[in-house]
Formats: sequence, C-alpha cells, structure tokens
Amino acid sequence: MKKLLFFWKRLTATFWFVPVLLIIIAIAMALIALSIDSNLTIKQEGWSRFLFIGSSDSARSILSIISGAMIGVAGTVFSVTLVALTLASSQFGSRLIKNFMYVRLNQVVLGTYIATYIYCLIVLNTIKDIENYTLIPSLSVFIALIGAVLNIILLIIFIHNIAVSLQADHVISEISETIFKDIETLFPDEIGVSEERNTPNVTALIANKTCIHIKANKNGYLQYIDHESLISLIKKNKGVLQLHYRPGQHLVKGIILASLYTNTIVSDNLINTLQKTFIIGAMGSSQQDIEYAIHQMVEIAVRALSPGINDPFTAIACIDNLTATLVKLTQVDFPSVFRYDNDGTLRLIAKHVSYEGIMDASFNQ
Repeated sequence: MKKLLFFWKRLTATFWFVPVLLIIIAIAMALIALSIDSNLTIKQEGWSRFLFIGSSDSARSILSIISGAMIGVAGTVFSVTLVALTLASSQFGSRLIKNFMYVRLNQVVLGTYIATYIYCLIVLNTIKDIENYTLIPSLSVFIALIGAVLNIILLIIFIHNIAVSLQADHVISEISETIFKDIETLFPDEIGVSEERNTPNVTALIANKTCIHIKANKNGYLQYIDHESLISLIKKNKGVLQLHYRPGQHLVKGIILASLYTNTIVSDNLINTLQKTFIIGAMGSSQQDIEYAIHQMVEIAVRALSPGINDPFTAIACIDNLTATLVKLTQVDFPSVFRYDNDGTLRLIAKHVSYEGIMDASFNQ
C-alpha cells in the first residue's frame, strides 16, 4: 500500500497529470451539458434573455471568442511559467525547478485554460441549425461564459502567485515547511515515546546462515524502500536482511544493495521480487530522505554567498531555518535500524541517517 502511495505522489507531482485530469473532466462536463440541452428548452423571457443564448450564430460567436482567448492565454501562462523556472534556476539552482513544477496552482491554471478551450470546441461542434433539426446549447454556452469569467480571476491569482514564488524568503519558507513535514513523517515519535528494545546480537543471528547478495539492477539514486513488503518476504523465507544503503544515496548497477542471511533455498524469482521493493530513479526524492530538502536549502545559501550574487541576507535566512530544523530533530526519536515482524523476530537491519549526518549536510558546505 505504501509503495502505491509513493507512486501516486510521484504521479500527482508531475506537471501534466492535473491538466490531463481537468481536460477529461471538461469533456465529461461538455457531454453532460449537451445531453441536458438536447432535452431542455429555455424560454427567452425575463432574466433568461440576458443569460442564455437564443440563436445559433450568437452561440458560435461566443464559443469561438472564448476558445480563441483561452488557448492564447494558455500559451501566455506556459511562457510565464517557463520564465519563472528559468529565473528560479539561475537564482536558486536547478534543484529548485522541481519545487516550482510541483506548485498545484500552476498545474491547475494551465489545465483549466486548455480544458475550457476543449470544452468550447466540443460544444461548438454540436450547434445545428438546419430545416429538420435545431440544437442551440444555451446551457452549455452559459457554462462556457462562467468558465471564462473564472479563468480571468484565476489568471490574476496566477500572476500574483508567480510574483510571490520568486521571492527568496518565500522559497526558503516553502522548503522549511517541506522539511518539517518530512520530519513528522519520517520521525513520528518524540523522545521517550517509542518502544525500547534490547540491541540484538546480530552476529549470533546470522551465524551459520548463507549470505545472498541483492544487487542494484540499475544506476541511479535510491528513492524508496518498501519496508513492509521486505519484512513480509523475509519472514516467509525465515531470514534476516541487512541494508547497505539508505534512500538518497547513489547506486551503481551491480553494487551490493543488501545482504540476505537465510538457510532456505533462495530462487532467482525471490531475488527479483526483493529488487522490486527498492525504487531507483535518476533523481533523488524527499519521501524517505530528509537530506534532500536540506540540500536544496544549502544550495540556496551557498549560491547567495558566492561572489557573483553576494546576498548574505538570503544565506542568513537559510541558516536560521536550518537551525530550526536541527532544534526540531533534537525533540524526536530517530527510528531504530532494527525492524521486527509481528512475532517480534528481527527481520531487517536498515541503514538510517543520523543526527550527525544531518548536521554535516546542513552546515559542512
């Protein structure tokens, strides 16, 4: 389940997922509105005269204007987003581009304009005014008008958000919030809350057991480890698995990622299944690596202190936020490297980041 959640977060963080989802919703809305229009007759009297279209020519004109304006503004929004990404890359570093792409408002704005454009095209294609059949989708055109007004408001919000998002203090604050969320996820227990266990004798546990090496199947950064699936597989084979790397570290294809100690016969199918519990990608991920966001903060500080930028106030803001992070980490209980199954048997020896390692990642640069 957690592995599926990891892929879901990766999917929702892409720049294309939300726009595609909005396009699908727009197509569904167009079909629903048209089906209602085909069975609905709106009388042109009272307030309805000013809200609903009564002729096919007017409907075509309005939909053509809205669709043309929406696709034009969509291109402008895309251009503004690229300019913002370029400025962010030059000022804060290319590592921060991913943060700007993950901003939900940017995805919603781009998707909304394209979705409105497609909605208008579908409705425009259904307008009929011939001798035997007439269809004037008054309700569908009214929905398009409402969408156009909302898109104008959304454009103003988008421009404001872009202007705010490029400010150094805002970027640092966003990264700091991400770090604190990661701390709550990765270190859920406060000091003295977690269950204490005696340190097991690992040497005695793995003695007289066959060691099987689990190797990395490709180059890249270790992004995620499905600990629950690992423990379940190891329990079935009555073994102990020792990890040699943690999420965030770079792997070379063929390097020993973990060692499985067991007396049962290990098939190639089991090794392949164990390898699938390790997700390796071209870039790092913050879902199980707290140092990922810290490195982003450090990169901003290092760039700010460079002779080319010479911005000590931005560097001071980074140092203040890193200090707050380290203070927060003194109040949490770092998880044990020893993981047990439901029966209390040691099954996994993990490799975790330490407080000293986080301190080094924060200030050594």
